[in-house]
Amino acid sequence: MSLFIFELRITQKTKIISMLIFSILMFLSTSLFAQGDMSAEKRSVDSQFAEYLAQLRTEAEDKGFTDEVLDVAFASIKMREKVVKADKNQPETKLTLDKYLSTRVPDWKVMQAVEKIQEHAELLNKVEKKYGVNKRFIVALWGNESNFGRIQGDHPVLSSLVSLAFDGRRETLFKRQFFAALTILSEGHVAIDDFTGSWAGAMGQSQFMPTSFLSYAVDGNGDGKKDIWSTPEDVFSSIANFLAKEGWNHQQTWGRQVKLSDSFDINTLNTYAGLAKDKMQVMLAWSNLGVTKFDGTALPTVNVRASLILPDDASGRIYLVYNNFHTLMRWNRSLYFGVSVGYLADRIRKGS
Repeated sequence: MSLFIFELRITQKTKIISMLIFSILMFLSTSLFAQGDMSAEKRSVDSQFAEYLAQLRTEAEDKGFTDEVLDVAFASIKMREKVVKADKNQPETKLTLDKYLSTRVPDWKVMQAVEKIQEHAELLNKVEKKYGVNKRFIVALWGNESNFGRIQGDHPVLSSLVSLAFDGRRETLFKRQFFAALTILSEGHVAIDDFTGSWAGAMGQSQFMPTSFLSYAVDGNGDGKKDIWSTPEDVFSSIANFLAKEGWNHQQTWGRQVKLSDSFDINTLNTYAGLAKDKMQVMLAWSNLGVTKFDGTALPTVNVRASLILPDDASGRIYLVYNNFHTLMRWNRSLYFGVSVGYLADRIRKGS
């Protein structure tokens, strides 16, 4: 090998090594610069959050909450970025009602519901008699909301609500929920370490938001606390109390799946379908329009007003729903949710 070639190879290797070192240094400097920006941004958010907490505490003091309650509450509050992220990234996947029911009310949940209604028969009978709410609907809501108490959420409620209020998109809503949560804490219904719920602040086995708790939660066992997290008497009584206060009629069910016969003018669906009160009609009127039972036979001629709903469209499931379904809509405005509660309640009645 000539001396010239040897020196040329050394020069090329030197250049390659120099380029590698330069690339590494550039990467490190860019990375450190980015980390510096992120750190500065985090410090800024932390500073803004601390200021927000201070303002929130002042508002809480103005509302009459004691220092004893506020010291405990605010010492526990942390910024929960994953809660804000969850709120911003809620799934937009479109489900059909059939798919929703298959995942929301699988056979195993039906069998557990049947077992639970037997396990708590004595208590549920008492609650049903006191509030005039059918026990199968109490259990159906319980099962749909928290899988019979097993899935309640482990997010600290106060931190979740303050984080969502701080985010600003729905500040008024979440501040109202936060002050309601402070009231719950101040009344001694739950200890701060047990004050947990979903990322959005829904709490306990009934998944009440704090304002709903204040309006509907019940001390079912008389121990001075409204414990919807772990006390069955309180959970069932609170669910029943909500439905009773919102107009439940224990002499009626929720609705029935129906069909539109060939005589139904499909072009009038927008005129007749929907939950508006002025669209409710008695069963005979629906029969005259061409609505039948799901098996194609005539509807009963009872004097009950009903709404026609199509959770998907005319090619999907169609229902006539009664006043109790309107009550379920005050619990959750989703047609899918309301139908799933009624569907589970019907399967509990059948026992399978």
